[in-house]
Amino acid sequence: MAAKSLTVQQRKSIFSALVELQDEHTHTIPESKKEIASRYHITKEQVDLIEREGLTKEWPPLVS
Repeated sequence: MAAKSLTVQQRKSIFSALVELQDEHTHTIPESKKEIASRYHITKEQVDLIEREGLTKEWPPLVS
C-alpha cells in the first residue's frame, strides 16, 4: 500500500498509534516503528514518512 494511497485520516491514525506506543516506553523507536508497520500492513518507510508528516504538521496527540 503506497503512502499516497492512505487518506489523511488513516495517516493521522497511524501517527497517533506510533506516538502512543513510543510514549509507553516499552519499545525502542525502531521496534515501535516495526510494530506499527506490522499492525497497519505498511512498510517501515511508510511509517517514517507518516512520522515526518505528523511531526511537521503537528498532528495530535502532539497538539490538541
